[in-house]
Amino acid sequence: MSSAPETTRTLMNDEPLMLAALEDLAGPALILDEKLRVVRATESAEDLVGTSLPSGVNAAKLLCGGATNRPIAEALAKGVPVTGTVERPYRGGRARSIVIRATPVMRDGRRLGWVLALEAQGGAVGEPDGPVLFHGLWTRDPAMKQAFHVIERAAGRDVTVLVRGETGTGKELVARALHELSPRRDGRFAAINCAALPATLLESELFGHVRGAFTGAVRDSPGFFRSAHGGTVFLDEVAEMPLELQAKLLRVLETRTVIPVGGREPLPVDVRIVSATHQSLRMAVEQGRFRSDLMFRLRVIPIFLPPLRQRVEDVGLIAQKIVEDLNAQGGRRVSRIAPGAMTALERHPWPGNVRELRNALEYAFVIGEGPILQPGDLPVEILEPGASLGLAGGARANVPPPPTAEEPPEIARIRRALERAGGHRERAAQILGISRVTLWRRMRELGIEST
Repeated sequence: MSSAPETTRTLMNDEPLMLAALEDLAGPALILDEKLRVVRATESAEDLVGTSLPSGVNAAKLLCGGATNRPIAEALAKGVPVTGTVERPYRGGRARSIVIRATPVMRDGRRLGWVLALEAQGGAVGEPDGPVLFHGLWTRDPAMKQAFHVIERAAGRDVTVLVRGETGTGKELVARALHELSPRRDGRFAAINCAALPATLLESELFGHVRGAFTGAVRDSPGFFRSAHGGTVFLDEVAEMPLELQAKLLRVLETRTVIPVGGREPLPVDVRIVSATHQSLRMAVEQGRFRSDLMFRLRVIPIFLPPLRQRVEDVGLIAQKIVEDLNAQGGRRVSRIAPGAMTALERHPWPGNVRELRNALEYAFVIGEGPILQPGDLPVEILEPGASLGLAGGARANVPPPPTAEEPPEIARIRRALERAGGHRERAAQILGISRVTLWRRMRELGIEST
């Protein structure tokens, strides 16, 4: 008769049982050792990844491949938990997005390995490998689609959300999506930029004031929180809020009341707070510029928006949508973007993100002519990163005089191209998207001469 310890050892060595238990608990999952090698993989994980996952294979290399952007592999190498998305081959040669949630297995302060939970991305957001329009945000990028998924899940819960992203990535659009998808959708959406107002005015705008509280306060004002009762308040650039106002904001979150400037009695408010910042709140806390207790109350659900330079495939998609919007406004109508212009758009790092892209295309609509948006229609900084209207070292050989306000658009456009090219006609023709002969002919017809 087998003893109890022997029975336990037999069960512990029963690999089908262990994998079945892991499947029931975690679904598609991998167990890795401390060197990121696969120890065990559930059957559904192999189906999802689309390949066998033998013991000993390096999971980071297998899942992330040779991709340039490898946040999951980098996080695993650093030993920190991470949630991210990878692309894997799918039926018909297409790609499939897989969400990976990696959690370290720790014992006595030492990392023994990892558990990776896998999930196919999809559902209400749309096909994982196709373009998606989500409340004004267009993307093909898996990380953006994952952000959309978080937004959908968070919208129904009345919790605070912190949106982190660079200027122009669409933080206010995310806040509006959270409002429109929430039970508060029939209430007011009130947005305020905390960096745009001085402290005294910001306090009055947010919390309201009573008559006579300060010079010019001729009547009571409810402020953003009370006027948005039953709705959503969006605090953009919340990291710029002065410390003394952070204490009052914390009180709103803790007591659901506000005290107007000059008032004494707390007044009830019922709002959901969504905030946004382009910088790290944790760093602001470390620098003494932000309260740690407020940070934790604001970032119950953090949402990260990747910058446009990390979403090169989105540049063409978004550019086409912006062109459609500009066509609808009347005036010039663009049927397509020339390949050279698209190459320039995709090469640009877009420090201003989608907002800068829209500005560049609006410029192109005004400056250019005809149904094709040419490279020469774009601003000089898009065509030549770091360039300015002046040439390095002050050299300006054979450069025509700058355009005047009275000149026809075509003359102005040719002069600008020659300016950028330092008077070199062949290069100017490339900027304009025409042949050198055509440029020479038009210059002669229009009376443009290099000097």
